[in-house]
Amino acid sequence: MKPLEGVDAAFLSLETPATPMHIGMVMVLDPPEGTRSLFSPSTRYAQIRRVIGQRLHLVGPMRQRAIRVPLGLHHPVWVGDPDFELDDHLTRASLPSPGGPAELGAFVATAMSRQLDPDRPLWEMFIVEGLEGDRTALIAKVHHAILDGVSGASVLAAFLDLNPRSRVVELPTEVWAPDPIPSSAQLLRYAATALSRQPGAALTTIQAGVETLADMGMHNRELLDRGDAPPPGFFSAPRTSFNGAVSNRKRFASVTIPLEDAKLVRKVFECTVNDVILAGVAGGLHRLLRDRGEEPEQALVAMVPVSTRPDGQGDQLGNQVSGMLVSLATDIDDPVRRLDAIAESTRVAKDQEHLHRGRFVGDLAQMAPPAVASRLARAVAGTRLFDRVRPPFNVTVSGLKGPDFPLFCAGSRVAHMYPVGPIAEGIGLNVTVISYLDQLQFGLLACRKLIPELDQLAVHIDDALGELVGSALDARGATG
Repeated sequence: MKPLEGVDAAFLSLETPATPMHIGMVMVLDPPEGTRSLFSPSTRYAQIRRVIGQRLHLVGPMRQRAIRVPLGLHHPVWVGDPDFELDDHLTRASLPSPGGPAELGAFVATAMSRQLDPDRPLWEMFIVEGLEGDRTALIAKVHHAILDGVSGASVLAAFLDLNPRSRVVELPTEVWAPDPIPSSAQLLRYAATALSRQPGAALTTIQAGVETLADMGMHNRELLDRGDAPPPGFFSAPRTSFNGAVSNRKRFASVTIPLEDAKLVRKVFECTVNDVILAGVAGGLHRLLRDRGEEPEQALVAMVPVSTRPDGQGDQLGNQVSGMLVSLATDIDDPVRRLDAIAESTRVAKDQEHLHRGRFVGDLAQMAPPAVASRLARAVAGTRLFDRVRPPFNVTVSGLKGPDFPLFCAGSRVAHMYPVGPIAEGIGLNVTVISYLDQLQFGLLACRKLIPELDQLAVHIDDALGELVGSALDARGATG
């Protein structure tokens, strides 16, 4: 038995039917090179299935279950699944005609709305046929308890290649035969042993938390003394019509822009590509609220996940992630001034995040009994708390660095990669972005009840980014 660590376990404990805590990647695959006239969906499915089956052993958790301790007394444990069957995790599907972005988006939304089966390893993949241009989609869906965005790249890498010819993977010599699932008595003994060590760890966590809060308070006072605004705090975000109790019905949309456009804006206005992404989302939400007749006096607030992994440890699974709150400056109409304000907010938020690096949150998650965390999550959802109070923040925006070279799956070139992040209670929208080849690819997942017009929001974000590119071109031309 291998216990789940704090943040990993929290993603299991805090999910509800309306807020499943899995992440995903939508990969659109070109037909295999030179075989378009011989293209067979059945052959394509068999090829992809074979690659997945031959490489499962490269990613341990793909054949492990998370077994919960009775009564939720302690965190679950990872154990090998003696009943593992690959076909329990693969679904073959086909899009209705014409198989365009709308049909693919509807399929992704349905797939991401459903919780993973807790009695099996926490992942599944969909091999989707019928895309226009004889393309296929491979949709990977993995629980956040297994990985974060950075380690997710290493999981995907196990099933992808650098050229159309699939590499040969050495198969395990031993037959998969894990130990039996532990009994309730064994799990309770494990919990008792772990809990006996908890008081000392709790005291250390509390002391560290007090020191972290003191350091953050001093840092914010220094910012105020210099005339700079400190980062937003939790629950300081304004209430909006897309923040509230979320439903289990989702929508998905995508946006693709040239990476060079974002780099142009970054260079001209001296910011980062992530600042440009945040400004695009801010501009899109600004337009959405204007369409709805809303004008919050305060700026919207984004939660931006931050990896705390040391360099070179991207292949280690689990979650090593912190987060920072950033103002989206939606109270500023001018897009360039808004970008400048976002860049400044990001800078001070990074300084503050470096003070704690997520340690306190991780330690608290390690101490929290799953029974308490699960009841709290269900109570918040059941009482529709965020229909009445401010959200902790307005939107989650996450950026991932992907490869600048082409990837292949079972001989097919990966044409597009759209990441999909989870939706938290009270937060109706998640925007996750990855760079791939020469593009930035945005995946938007939203609660259908809170943002039914998600496709229009995607257009707004594209327009806002285009506006920034136009301003950068004008500024570069003005300076010669």
